[in-house]
Amino acid sequence: MREDLFGKSAALRAEGRRSVLAIVIAHQGASPRKDAAKMIWIEGGERIGSVGGGLVEEEVCREAARLIESGKSRLMTFDLSGIDHDERALVCGGSMQIYLEAVLPDPALFIFGAGHVAGAVAAAAAPLGFRITVLDDRAEYARAERFPGAVVRLVQDWEADLSALAVPAASYFFIATQRPKTDRACLRFASGASARYIGMLGSLAKTNILFDAMRREGVDPRELERVCIPAGFDIDSETPEEIAASVAAELVAARKNLDVRRMREAVRGVKNAGRGQASS
Repeated sequence: MREDLFGKSAALRAEGRRSVLAIVIAHQGASPRKDAAKMIWIEGGERIGSVGGGLVEEEVCREAARLIESGKSRLMTFDLSGIDHDERALVCGGSMQIYLEAVLPDPALFIFGAGHVAGAVAAAAAPLGFRITVLDDRAEYARAERFPGAVVRLVQDWEADLSALAVPAASYFFIATQRPKTDRACLRFASGASARYIGMLGSLAKTNILFDAMRREGVDPRELERVCIPAGFDIDSETPEEIAASVAAELVAARKNLDVRRMREAVRGVKNAGRGQASS
């Protein structure tokens, strides 16, 4: 019985696993697989099915690993008519077109802290397709009714609860707890994860103190450079909703593989230039 790879791909997505579905959509002449042959490449290297084996399939797998990160699709064309003395090559005399599509789960957003800004960020991120988990050690804030559709966890011990947290690859983090010590623990955890985005509330003074402490603890300075603090593009946000809008824009930019750090600098430069013109 032929395995349902469309169904398997959907099941992997539901499990939160990233994969790429490859389908032979056209062939001419002799080729190792015919139209509609399928393969799933699962993050980590596992394969289900086949699109021909040999060098063709190896190249498909390499491209699948790239598409996992970009979230894009691609049409690949293989000319199999050339002579190749590599014993793994498929010298069939024909050609193949293989369509690859990344099948990704909704990205995971972890919000550390459940205050008013965190609530606004969750509300802004939910319709953008993020799977949201909120953690806080205050029972009066960590309530499911405050975060519709999110998983809400009441923290008993930050260090222990963070170490037990299952974090998918390329997750997103927003840190807004009530204590510097807790912020540091959350930032240390997020910096050690394969994060796509880390944003944190805080002033410049807080940033300097926090980063100095973490450097002394041995945290890689390159990881700290990735942290967006204060989180959100600099649009003079004041209310929780305004802050959430600016943070949501950064989340979307990171999801689209844009250079969030350069965008932050550009927005700040445009804002400062506008102020200079207004005062002249």
